[in-house]
Amino acid sequence: MAWFLPIVIFALSATLCSGVILDNIADLNKLNLKWDFIIVGGGNAGNVVANRLSENPAHNVLVLEAGGSNADVLDIIVPFFCVQATPNTAQDWNYTTTPQVGLNNRSMPYNRGFVLGGSSSVNYMVYTRGSKEDFNRWADITGDDGWSWDSLVPYMRKTTTTPLGSSTLLSTDLTASTPCLSPDFPSPIDSLVIETTTQLEGYPFNLDMNSGFPLGIGWAQATVKDGARSSSATSYLAPEFIARPNLYVLLHARVTRVLETTDIHGQKFTLTAEKEVILSAGSVGTPNILMHSGIGNSSTLAKLGITPVHNLPSVGQNLSDHSIVFLSFLVNSNNTFEAAERNATLAAQQFTEWNTSRTGPLVDIPGSHVGWLRVPDNSSIFEEFPDPAAGPNTPHFELIISNGKVGPPPPTGNFMSVIPVVVSPASRGSVTLDSNDPIADPLINPNLVGTEVDLVIMREAVKSAIRFTTAPAWKDYVISPFGLNDTTDAGIDVFIRENAQTIYHPVGTASMSPRGASWGVVDPDLTVKGLSGLRIADLSIVVRRLFEALPFTC
Repeated sequence: MAWFLPIVIFALSATLCSGVILDNIADLNKLNLKWDFIIVGGGNAGNVVANRLSENPAHNVLVLEAGGSNADVLDIIVPFFCVQATPNTAQDWNYTTTPQVGLNNRSMPYNRGFVLGGSSSVNYMVYTRGSKEDFNRWADITGDDGWSWDSLVPYMRKTTTTPLGSSTLLSTDLTASTPCLSPDFPSPIDSLVIETTTQLEGYPFNLDMNSGFPLGIGWAQATVKDGARSSSATSYLAPEFIARPNLYVLLHARVTRVLETTDIHGQKFTLTAEKEVILSAGSVGTPNILMHSGIGNSSTLAKLGITPVHNLPSVGQNLSDHSIVFLSFLVNSNNTFEAAERNATLAAQQFTEWNTSRTGPLVDIPGSHVGWLRVPDNSSIFEEFPDPAAGPNTPHFELIISNGKVGPPPPTGNFMSVIPVVVSPASRGSVTLDSNDPIADPLINPNLVGTEVDLVIMREAVKSAIRFTTAPAWKDYVISPFGLNDTTDAGIDVFIRENAQTIYHPVGTASMSPRGASWGVVDPDLTVKGLSGLRIADLSIVVRRLFEALPFTC
């Protein structure tokens, strides 16, 4: 089946943005250009792809972004304001999950960036690469060594800059206008965290968690540059790049489906890619567009009144996400985030310092350190169930350490947080449709804590967080866990079911598989199976098989 093009619904403004970032379809049409590549989604991956493709002056490249501009929005510029960027903002798609069976049937917001830069414009900016084993498992599953750690790490290094000057992360072959990875303002608990790594067994210090061997406790590296958020928009669409005469961005351009080039009749706006359409709408947006285009499970789509075009049952399936529990501890300190959150004068002083000199506490993200750890080797859970981690050097869970309570604080008390996250989940969910209305939100089911394995991993992570605060370094500093009164296994399980949510890392809904495989959505070169002219470049393509010994589920 041949060439595809996007059919777009536009919510139009009347003004023309600077450079070749447009927000009016009329201004785009006046250019009367032919497009070689149309990229659907100006997010994490889409802007990178646009930057690389437009390096060739022979390619005319168009990026279609459903949201608006990232410029002049303080909550997505000031690093510490990231907690205010979502949910329920103009920069968020404002999705909601289906009731989560593993979390007492609670539904919850499902934040996705609705703005140029996508979720890189609204996330918490922590920069992590994963383990070498994770990438090598991708390569093994797909049969393509191009997805191995050794093959990809040179490209990872091209995306980063840092002033630290050493370690496997810190390459000198770097691209301008990309993230600077270092904390710029000290946290009062920094020394206590580092002391803990010398005092407690099982929490070793890791200088470079992005070396491919993440296990241990280390400094949180962040996509922050010159005291401000560094997103795919500020980096890959920086002034020197957006000035290219062959690179264009159209804002407020929502793509609802792609159509075969022989099947166009009467759409309001059509934009044709001479070479390829590249879907980069993310793990929610990409399968949503595919299914409304008739690409997915043909039987399911037909029941919704969508004409099936290409049968790919894996579209929207195999969603994998990380569950999180915000665990805080009461502390004997007045020097925590709560001081400024309760004192408008102090908060104004901090903002003035950031606004005038890009210095002060607002230049950093809330998390100062990150730990990557495994469930104890003697745990009985892996006698009953296979280990979902990619190997012995891959963590089961993460601990995010923060000098305060992340989110709105209670009226009194000061806090620190050691926040558990399940990073090797066994649960799989889905993105599906409830109707044939292309503007309706899809049904998002990340299936958080949907297996016994995930519950055990989260329970062990909570216990590990509590143990971390028992090191001598925290004597007379940490008072007690906040909101977790019963620290038995049963009590922790209740706490998890009542409080866990997502850290918004969805992957897998358009999974890679070996060329010729009967499952999956894209081949290892990211072309959609059985089609030409349509490629996917976002984290929906991440393949995370449940267990090596079991067949991949579709």
